Amino acid sequence: MTAPLALTMGDPAGVGPEITTVAWNALKDGGPAFFVIGDPALYDSPVKVIQSPTQAADIFSSALPVLPVLLRKPAIPGAADSAHAAAILSSIEMAVEMSASGLASGLVTNPISKSVLYAAGFKHPGHTEFVAMLTQNLKQSGPRGPVMMLAGKQLRVALVSIHTSLKEAISGLNAETIIHTARVTAYTLQQDFGIKAPRLALAGLNPHAGEGGSLGREEITIIEPAANALRDEGIDIVGPLPPDAMFHEEARAKYDAAICLYHDQGLIPFKALDFWGGVNVTLGLPVIRTSPDHGTGFDIAGKGVARADSLIAAIRLAADMAARRAA
Repeated sequence: MTAPLALTMGDPAGVGPEITTVAWNALKDGGPAFFVIGDPALYDSPVKVIQSPTQAADIFSSALPVLPVLLRKPAIPGAADSAHAAAILSSIEMAVEMSASGLASGLVTNPISKSVLYAAGFKHPGHTEFVAMLTQNLKQSGPRGPVMMLAGKQLRVALVSIHTSLKEAISGLNAETIIHTARVTAYTLQQDFGIKAPRLALAGLNPHAGEGGSLGREEITIIEPAANALRDEGIDIVGPLPPDAMFHEEARAKYDAAICLYHDQGLIPFKALDFWGGVNVTLGLPVIRTSPDHGTGFDIAGKGVARADSLIAAIRLAADMAARRAA
């Protein structure tokens, strides 16, 4: 990896500043190196203000490199404030721009509060969609996302629908979206995860995967045709599988990623297996983007109890993905 990672500020009133400090202390001796785009006043570790990402690697072992984006007013831990929205968004925009230009090897995004940004006029459903918009005009190889995948040591799940109601996720389910999600997932597992022949497992929607149509017909009319089309393309995918029987240890050994049809179908088993160490990865972008798999933690911000496991895992995974993509 020839460039450091860009770490965004996230919501300054959340746990982002705390876990950033913990992550720097954990990684300062061996890396991977990163720099933060945020307000230097937020961090308790030794801080070195930098003017360019090219300065980050040389000082990373002795101080946290911070590319300054100043807040309009001091952040109070736990006190969400839309006055911080402009700085939060600037941090993300700069991280994307530097990743696209090669000054950063990728971006790792600290948690944001959508309600804080919405109060300031933010129009995107969330982080994933905002980063996708910022990169929409950049050239890339392979199918374009965004697709959200949660990656951990024991399980990877890619989601067909993300932050939408269960009713809307079911009513909007179609073969084209399933096929697109699986294509992006298979390509990224090859390109960024080093899996030469990815094996995918497609979840069913209904109990027992519909029980031959007696418990629902979506498997017959939507999901099976999508799986057949993917197999015709040469993608190794099994399913639809009964969702309640595809996440135990023996079942997980047979695939590299599960394609889940709605948010909780994938995240409940994932977080049950690895609540603290999971990483949110956006697939199908021209830049590497990972994020810790948790929110802003306003209720514990500033109390010194926030765990940085997921952020550290996100930084390490982003570095691994960037190295494979560069190679």
